[in-house]
Amino acid sequence: MSELRKIVRFMDTDIDGTLKTGKALRRIKGVGFTFSRISCMKAGISEDRKIGELSADELKTLQNAIASPAVPAFLLNRRKDMETGNDVHLTKIALDFAKREDINLLKRIKSYKGLRHELGQPVRGQRTRSSFRTNTSVGVSKKAVKEKSAPKKAEAAAPAPAKK
Repeated sequence: MSELRKIVRFMDTDIDGTLKTGKALRRIKGVGFTFSRISCMKAGISEDRKIGELSADELKTLQNAIASPAVPAFLLNRRKDMETGNDVHLTKIALDFAKREDINLLKRIKSYKGLRHELGQPVRGQRTRSSFRTNTSVGVSKKAVKEKSAPKKAEAAAPAPAKK
C-alpha cells in the first residue's frame, strides 16, 4: 500500500485524503450519492478505500468513469441538452455555466420563469405573502412604547401652587 496523502487534488477539487472514496467523490459538484457509487463500481475501486491511498492510475480511471459515464440516462444530470440533444453529465464549472445559461435563455425569451428570475421573485409557485420578504419582518409590527419615566427634575423641584 502507498502512503496516505492528507489532501488529494482530484478534478480541480481539494479533497480530504482520509475520506472513503464513495464519500470523497460527493465533494465534487455534480456528483451525488448514486453517481459516486456507480463511478466507483465502473472504475473497479472499492468505495471503502480511502481516497488518499489511491494511486495516480486509479485516480485517472476514476476520473474517466466520472467524465464519460456509461450509465442509464435517468442518472445523468443533463438529459436531452437543448443545443446538442445528447444526454450528458456535467460537473464543476460546466454545471454552473449550463445553469446560468439556461436562466439567461429564460430571461431572453421572456418566459414567466425568466421574468420571475429577473424580479427576484420565487420561480416555482411558492407563496409570497409571508416568505421572500426583504427588509421587513413577518407579522404585525407594534409601535415602540416609551417607558414612563419619573417626572423631570425641573417639574419636581418647582413648588406646588398655594391653596387659597
